[in-house]
Amino acid sequence: MTPPFSFLTATEIRFGRGTAAGAAEYVAQLGRNVLVVQGASGERADPLILALQRLGVAVSVFSCPREPDIALVEDGIRLARGAGVRAVVALGGGAVIDCGKAIAALAPAPRPMLDHLEVVGRGLPLDAPPLPFVAIPTTAGTGAEVTKNAVIAVPGARRKVSLRDARMLPLLAIVDPALTDGCPRGVTLASGLDAVTQVIEPYVSTRANRLTDALCRDAIPLGLRALARLMEGEDAGARGDLAWVSLCGGLALANAGLGAVHGLAGPIGGMAAAAHGAVCGALLPHVLAANIARADGVAAERLAEVTGWIAAALGGSAAEAAGTLAGWSAAQGLPRLGEMGLAEGDVPEVAALAAGSSSMAGNPVVLDTGALIGVLRAAF
Repeated sequence: MTPPFSFLTATEIRFGRGTAAGAAEYVAQLGRNVLVVQGASGERADPLILALQRLGVAVSVFSCPREPDIALVEDGIRLARGAGVRAVVALGGGAVIDCGKAIAALAPAPRPMLDHLEVVGRGLPLDAPPLPFVAIPTTAGTGAEVTKNAVIAVPGARRKVSLRDARMLPLLAIVDPALTDGCPRGVTLASGLDAVTQVIEPYVSTRANRLTDALCRDAIPLGLRALARLMEGEDAGARGDLAWVSLCGGLALANAGLGAVHGLAGPIGGMAAAAHGAVCGALLPHVLAANIARADGVAAERLAEVTGWIAAALGGSAAEAAGTLAGWSAAQGLPRLGEMGLAEGDVPEVAALAAGSSSMAGNPVVLDTGALIGVLRAAF
């Protein structure tokens, strides 16, 4: 018997090479005054902006040059309100999509942002529906185009926290692998490891269900193979595969949760100026090892499947897969946590904060603070 479950995602998903070409026509139907949220350079967003302007849409542009924090999101909210925008489209990496998602959610909100933020705020639901939102990722990693939350840094609290509401799911998510072509090798590695982590953690999660299993079981080996190919050179097929894996990860984590990798990555992101995907990649082998050492029953069976897939993609034996993954990632240039700016003295605090995080609830085994400290030190 299949246990009951629910599944939330974007209203519409368009996947495949060339699908971004239809974005302007869709966005123009949402309103004649649109905010485009782009990355630091904006180069990838220029064709969309020009296409919207040709359709008679007034376009305001906001740049997100880093992972969004309260100040950056507030700047975007002021721009959106001042320009009277009626819809928001974000084209960029996961940080850009989270920034656009937060602006779309909070521009109509009568309350201050902190009233709605989890952990550091009151975590209240939104009082007003978000502006219509369209997400177009240009990296393959976070799956933010199909999740209902935006991760926002709060520097004063040294934390990254979520703004979360089911109505924040995009009306349209366009996943065009062509937009990831030529992505820098280091970004591909970090975002790709994030994508792989986000299909592994939901697969072994205590909240996994048949639908998320169907997504993850195919995506884990596919993502490992695609990432390995991309570390050898540009490959359009591998770009398409990794974009699919990233989308599967977003769908799966939004409905089955995550685990200790993301439980630890949240506080690390608030303490060190490190890319989220790189942090996840550094943690993944050591969280796998800690989980394997404590797992039994179904959890042990699923972790054995995962290590088998790692061995098949990267070589070596399944028994040594966690070490193989750590060694392979380092050989590709992935830094260790200490090299990303995390201070050794912060390790106990990171572990304590992670132990109480929502992500830990999905981890297949209980990892106490001592075990989490062990994971951090192994990745340091």
